[in-house]
Amino acid sequence: MEFKIIQQAVCCDSKSACCEQELPVAVIGAGPIGLAAAVHLKERGVSFFVLEKGEVSANVRSWEHVTLFSPWQYNIDEAGKRLLSYTDWQEPDGEKIPTGKELVESYLLPLSEVLAPNIYTNHEVISITRDGIDRMKSTNRSSQPFLLYVETPNGLKEMKAKAVIDATGTWGNPNPVKSNGVWLRTEKELASIIDYHIPNIEASKNLYANKRIAVIGGGHSAINSLLNLVALKEKYPNTSITWILRKKRVEDAFGGGSNDELAARGELGVRISDFVRDGYINVITPFLIKRIHKQNGVVLESQHNKLEPFDRLIVNTGNRPNYEINRALRFEREAITEAVSAIAPLIDPNEHSCGSVPAHGEKELRQPEPNFYIVGSKSYGRAPTFLMATGYEQVRSVVAYLAGDKEAAENVQLQLPETGVCHSGAGGCC
Repeated sequence: MEFKIIQQAVCCDSKSACCEQELPVAVIGAGPIGLAAAVHLKERGVSFFVLEKGEVSANVRSWEHVTLFSPWQYNIDEAGKRLLSYTDWQEPDGEKIPTGKELVESYLLPLSEVLAPNIYTNHEVISITRDGIDRMKSTNRSSQPFLLYVETPNGLKEMKAKAVIDATGTWGNPNPVKSNGVWLRTEKELASIIDYHIPNIEASKNLYANKRIAVIGGGHSAINSLLNLVALKEKYPNTSITWILRKKRVEDAFGGGSNDELAARGELGVRISDFVRDGYINVITPFLIKRIHKQNGVVLESQHNKLEPFDRLIVNTGNRPNYEINRALRFEREAITEAVSAIAPLIDPNEHSCGSVPAHGEKELRQPEPNFYIVGSKSYGRAPTFLMATGYEQVRSVVAYLAGDKEAAENVQLQLPETGVCHSGAGGCC
């Protein structure tokens, strides 16, 4: 397909006189999936604008020190590659595995530079509704444009759109330390000594060196944090590392090992099992955290046991979607995973790994609110099985439908590496 470079009207705010049929598509979020949606819209000649509450790829930048599991071939959207082929961009080696920083600098930033006229950074969407009607009104609902309320550096702005693609993700909305998933004031008060991401330990070693550190979680994010702590312990031997899990056996957290088709992901499990065996890491499992409080450090309690105080916690227990901006719209989410209802059985982590998730697109992502879509990791809710390649196919299908190409929208295809077990990696996307 020849890539169309088209100058487009970026947006229509509440004071503009543009016709409703000429309204653009609003993409919320300028991460990998939001930018992919923008590229597909541009390629099909559909006007659009992208709203990002911070800077482009802000979430990826927060874990830029982390190496992805998947090589470049799974991290670059084909439409993005076509767009960048018109520039002096050098495509990375498809077999090499990037860090988050390399993903930003070698792909996402060059992509955003081409899309720059249509991207609004520091524009935070606080609510989406239909213009002039609320969630309860049905008459002529689908004929009304979407109205987005956006906080900007210059104050509140209203922006209209004919369709909305929510690609805001789940990063930055972590699950709490308590095993029942409930946030309590006692935990929030300890925020200064708890990390809810994969911290850059080398850059902030004073927070961890020779300290009592507990890592909570059984996925690959937790394993990444543990491996970084082990590297620190080799230089600062008095660093104490405790791994707290809910699993019955620590071996259940080691993953697919040599059976994992993403070698980097399998290697994590092999390495961590060696460090556990050699005593670098103290494992406590199963341990269901019921209470957390401060007493000479952070004290964690289960129903019948209490652990010695820790100086700092790293909580890698996954993320959850935040649907606050969507509440004025009609949308469905599955009761257990909080994923988009129709794809919940396709991505159930009890049944599927990252690599065995079936291809799905516009049809499965369709909401009761016409022309409103939740895509990317947010569409998976709390399920930790999302891969960027999955999100790229989602938005390709959605954009094809919005452009009137129903045949392309229905023709969903996906080739992913198989693995015996899967948990989310950094950002839940790799």
